Amino acid sequence: MDDMRPADTGSATSAAKIAARKVQVFYGETHAIKDVSIDIGDRMVTAFIGPSGCGKSTFLRCLNRMNDTIAGARVEGVITLDGEDIYDRRVDPVQLRARVGMVFQKPNPFPKSIYDNVAYGPRIHGLARNRGELDAIVEASLRKAALWKEVKDRLAAPGTGLSGGQQQRLCIARAIATSPEVLLMDEPCSALDPIATAQVEELIDEIRTQFSVVIVTHSMHQAARVSQRTAFFHLGHLVEYGETSQIFTNPRDPRTESYITGRIG
Repeated sequence: MDDMRPADTGSATSAAKIAARKVQVFYGETHAIKDVSIDIGDRMVTAFIGPSGCGKSTFLRCLNRMNDTIAGARVEGVITLDGEDIYDRRVDPVQLRARVGMVFQKPNPFPKSIYDNVAYGPRIHGLARNRGELDAIVEASLRKAALWKEVKDRLAAPGTGLSGGQQQRLCIARAIATSPEVLLMDEPCSALDPIATAQVEELIDEIRTQFSVVIVTHSMHQAARVSQRTAFFHLGHLVEYGETSQIFTNPRDPRTESYITGRIG
């Protein structure tokens, strides 16, 4: 099965926000991602689905060079953001991660106040010239994350004191405070209850009008609800990629159909 070719890896749009070509990822001797090519469109939600260990989170981390932080990891191939090779030696990974933000599986607010969690990125990237501008960025980010009304009167309180769902929305506010062009989300709802999950999904639908969103999810129902395009990964390969409705109702590859119907995974 490893040597089977992807059935469909068609472009998401003629002008891709992110384009990956023949991407390989190695962890030491382990070949984790095998020859993945994909175009990710702007201002839409792209979902990565597949069994545990299939490579979807590994590939997601390639898109903002988070794999650079893992000892022994090696990425080959080309990944571009607006046509610029993000692995070019002239590209500063810190600046790249301001453009390609990330929200992780478990909420991870900094041990700082709610205000300072959101202000952190704008401060280190010099996005505000004075306190007034920083206040405006913090408020706007918390509003976009649908959290402002809940925390506006306790911005000095620790972010770690919020509920799990609030903490995840705080992490989203922190990620979007640097005005990223792309937001990566690695199973952002897996640690949340159904009500908090619904709030985050609603938020994803709202922010996709401003960013390109790429979400890794173990929930096919979530992928169907929030995404416009879906990529199915299996054993390190991108098996199939297309409109979400087509992937779930008329998959072209038997491996995709087997996963969606519960026969694999």
